[in-house]
Amino acid sequence: MIIGLNYSCFPLKNPMAGIRLTDKGEDMNTKAHLKHIIDVASGRSVADLCITGAKILDVYNKEFFESDLLIANGFFAAFAEAGTGEAERTVDAEGRYLLPGFIDCHVHIESSHATPEEFSNLVVPCGTTTAICDPHELCNVTGLDGLYYMLDATEETAVQAFFMVPSCVPATSFEHSGAKIGAKDVVKPLSHPRVLGLGEMMDYPGVIAADNEVLEKIIAARTSGKVVDGHSPEIVGRPLDAYASARIRTEHECESVEEMQARIRRGMYILLREGSASHNVLTLLGGVTEGNIRRCCFCTDDRQPKSILEEGHINNNVRLAVQAGLDPIEAICMATINSSDCYNLTDRGAIAPGLRADFVLADNVTDFTMHQVYVKGTLVAQDGKMLQPAIARRDERVASKVNIKDFSVERLRLKLASDHVRVIQVIEGSVATDAGEARVTVQDGLWVHDPGQDIVKLAVVERHKGTGNVGVALLGGLGLKAGAMATTVGHDSHNLIVCGTNDGDMAVAVEHLKKIGGGMVIVKGGEVLTSFAQPIAGLMSYEDGPVIARALDEIHRVAHRELGVHPHIDPFMTLGFMALPVIPSYKLTDMGLFDVRTFDFIPMEIST
Repeated sequence: MIIGLNYSCFPLKNPMAGIRLTDKGEDMNTKAHLKHIIDVASGRSVADLCITGAKILDVYNKEFFESDLLIANGFFAAFAEAGTGEAERTVDAEGRYLLPGFIDCHVHIESSHATPEEFSNLVVPCGTTTAICDPHELCNVTGLDGLYYMLDATEETAVQAFFMVPSCVPATSFEHSGAKIGAKDVVKPLSHPRVLGLGEMMDYPGVIAADNEVLEKIIAARTSGKVVDGHSPEIVGRPLDAYASARIRTEHECESVEEMQARIRRGMYILLREGSASHNVLTLLGGVTEGNIRRCCFCTDDRQPKSILEEGHINNNVRLAVQAGLDPIEAICMATINSSDCYNLTDRGAIAPGLRADFVLADNVTDFTMHQVYVKGTLVAQDGKMLQPAIARRDERVASKVNIKDFSVERLRLKLASDHVRVIQVIEGSVATDAGEARVTVQDGLWVHDPGQDIVKLAVVERHKGTGNVGVALLGGLGLKAGAMATTVGHDSHNLIVCGTNDGDMAVAVEHLKKIGGGMVIVKGGEVLTSFAQPIAGLMSYEDGPVIARALDEIHRVAHRELGVHPHIDPFMTLGFMALPVIPSYKLTDMGLFDVRTFDFIPMEIST
C-alpha cells in the first residue's frame, strides 16, 4: 500500500511511540540488529519503510538518482529499482528531493533562550537532525551540572544532540564566572558516548604559550580519541602555527577569506556561521573553492527563536550559499557528509546502507523548505511542525542564579581624570568591537552623558559569587538615547550587563533582574517598561519557541522605540557580547576594561 504524503491513511497521533530516536549504542552492534538489516538488504526480509518516487542525493558521487529506498530498524538498508521496493509501509515522495539530515557543527543551545527540548522542536522541522552543542554558556553559571542537565534533557529529543566539554570555564582569568572546570574535571565527561570532544579553545594565548593546564585539557581529549574545537580570531603567522600544532580541529570565528584559507592550510575545518548576530556565510563563501570545500561545514553558533522561525536553521545557511551561486549539491554536502567527517560521526551524513535513516524530503533545492523530516526512519516533523513536540522538564541543577551583593547606584559612577577616553565601539552585525576613542563630558571628575554623542555607560556586575565587583566603561555606536537596558545573558561568564544614559535607570534595571531571577529588562524614567524572565540559570526560559520569540520581539521593539537603539542592531544580542574577553577588540568584564588584542586590562583614559 502506497501512502500519500498527506498521511491520511496513516494514523499519526503518536508516530514515535515505541521508537527510541537517540541511543547510546547498545542496540547498534547486536547480531539480531545487524542480521535484520542484512536480511532486508538482501531481500530475505521485508523492510519497515520504503520511500519511493524521490530524487535521492548521493553525497559520495555528488549526484541525484532515482530509486526506492528501504529502511529497517531505523537504518538505511538498501536501494531497490524504482517502484519495486517491498515494505510494511510505503511513502510516495512525489518527486521531492531526499537529502541526509542536516548537521549543525557548533551551536550554543542557550542562545535560543529555550530549553534543549524546545530547541529540538525549533530546529528539527528545518531539517536539522544532528547538533554539535557546546554548553559553555550554561556551564559558566552552573559548572558541569549544566552539561549533565543538557545530556539528560536531550536523551529522547528528535534532534540527536552531541556535546563538547567546555574548555574555558571561565573563558579567561580576567573575569569571574559561576564555576571553574579544570583539566581533571574534563576527563570523566569525555568518556560519555554523546560527548565528542573539548569545546572551543578560546584560551589561544594559553595554547600558544603551552600553558600546563590548557595542554592537560587538550591531551585528555586526544587520549580519548576526540576532537578539540577552535576559537582563534585574528591569529596569524607563527602564533597560528603554534595554535594549530595542538591539533585544533575546527574554527568558526573567521571574519575574512584570508583567515579562513590560513586555517584550512593548517588542517582545520572551517565552520561557516550564520547566527542571529554574526553573519559570516556570504563573506566566507568567496574563499570556498573546489579544492578546499571538503574542509568546509556550516554552523549557527548563536541563533534566536525568531531567526529560526522566520529564516530557518542550517537550511538557512545552505539556502544563502545556493542563492550566492554555490552548487546545491556542494552546499548540502557542507551541511551533511563534511560535517559528519569532521566530527567522526561515521553513522550519518549520507544516504547509504548501514547508516542512520535521518533524512528529509525537501520541496526543492533552492529555498530548502522541508516537507518532511525523519529521524531513525520515523516521521517526526511535517510542513514546519513537530508531530510530537518534546516536553521540557524542570531541573534544579540549573535553577536561576543571581547572587549580587554590595550593589548600589554609587557603584555605577565612572570616575575620569581626563576627557580623552577609550570607547568600546559596536560593529553592526558582529560580536567583535572596534577600539574607539572620544572626547567626553566630565563634571566633578565623573562622566556625564552628552545627548549629542552616541556614547553611553556600560557596566558589568558580578552575579555568581557575591564578590561585589562592578566594571564600568563606555560604549559607542549603540544608538541608545535615554534610559537603560540590562541582561544576565553576558557571554561568556554571564555576569549582569547593563548600559544606559544615567545611573538611576541602570540601578533600577539591576535590581529588577535580581528580583525576577535573571533575564532581560528595559527601564526609562525610573520605571520598568518591559522585561523577560529567564529562570534557567538566568539564560533560558521554559516557554515554547513562539512565546520566546514574541517576548524578545517586544523587548527589542521597546529598545528601538523608547530607548532609540539603532534599528539595524539587535539590542540584547549585541549587549550580551560586550563582556566577551576573547573577541577583539575592547570588552568589559567585572574586573575592568579589557583589550583582547593584548590580553590585558587597560585604563579608560588615553595618555596624551
